[in-house]
Amino acid sequence: MSDFASSSPSFRKPLLAGAAAFALILVAGTAYRLQQRSGLHEQSEAAAVPSVDVIHPGGEASNTLVLPGRLQAWFQAPVYARTNGYLRRWYVDIGQPVQAGQVLAEIDTPDVDQQLSAARAALATANAQRSLAQTTSNRWDRLVAQNAVSQQDADERRGNFAAREAMRNEASANVQRLQTVSGFKRIVAPFDGIVTSRSTDIGALIVAGTSTTQPLFTVSDVTRLRIYVSLPQAYVARLRENTTAEFTVPDQPGKTFRAQLARSSGSVDPESGAMLVQLVYDNHAGLLKPGAYAQVTFDFGKGQPSAAGAVRIPVSSLLFRREGSAVALADAQGRVSIKPVTITTDFGNELEVIGLQPTDQVIDNPADDIRTGDKVKATLQRNNAHA
Repeated sequence: MSDFASSSPSFRKPLLAGAAAFALILVAGTAYRLQQRSGLHEQSEAAAVPSVDVIHPGGEASNTLVLPGRLQAWFQAPVYARTNGYLRRWYVDIGQPVQAGQVLAEIDTPDVDQQLSAARAALATANAQRSLAQTTSNRWDRLVAQNAVSQQDADERRGNFAAREAMRNEASANVQRLQTVSGFKRIVAPFDGIVTSRSTDIGALIVAGTSTTQPLFTVSDVTRLRIYVSLPQAYVARLRENTTAEFTVPDQPGKTFRAQLARSSGSVDPESGAMLVQLVYDNHAGLLKPGAYAQVTFDFGKGQPSAAGAVRIPVSSLLFRREGSAVALADAQGRVSIKPVTITTDFGNELEVIGLQPTDQVIDNPADDIRTGDKVKATLQRNNAHA
């Protein structure tokens, strides 16, 4: 008993040191776990905050608009046959210039020729019968004067002469009609231009007067060209009588052409929301071809500034809410605020709006359910183009 008591102080020291070490390890482990848990919580909170791209609205909106257009000949006439027969010969082909009245082709019309011969024979008969009726009528008029015949008989002869006169006129009109139809054997150009299509050949059957008949030729006047463009309704009010536009065509790379506004349809198509506009280009040099596609650029900038306080934003940043059009803004602390805007002009990929400042941070492609007060992680992109 005395031996244990004498040895207890030396036994307590290692025991106390081990207990202190264990307690230190326990405290350190607990602190490490708390630190890890706090770090995970911060990471979870950071992951829950969405990252967004923000831009500064651009400055005054550009008044340049690029639209597709189509070139058409100033005059374009499909040339049809007016009589039946077979094509005897054609004299011009596609791409050849022609003058008004120039013969394009000839049609062989044996049926019409025979009808014309028969009509001329009928006219000769009618002339002979009319001459005989006239002579008889004159003779009976002299006999009436001598009281040799009755007035009734003389009136009958006079009526027969009038009937023969009418028959002669009918036969003459029929001859003239067939002569006119026979004249259609020669297909002629309606005006000066070039032949842009030929859909017949020698020996082809020609049938006139049907709705499904193809034109034998197409003649186009390409000294001037019409350019048709569908102008969006937002730009209709900006058109002026002296409005000009520049355009390019794929077959003339690097070249820009200028056209003058000629007229517009004066109404907006309810299906497309655009108004048809016609431009005119002087094509005496023959550089452009009808039917070609064109990219037309309108510049409405001269004397027509944008609305006061208007800036441009990409169309992808616009929100459609029950209250109207709006955008989502992010402040310096990453807090979201929804701000209504008024659209003044739609430029396609961009919008001209009122209600924003150039220093605002507009969220691009915001989520549909974004709300005021939401937290976001904003990354500033380059300023809007044309700023």
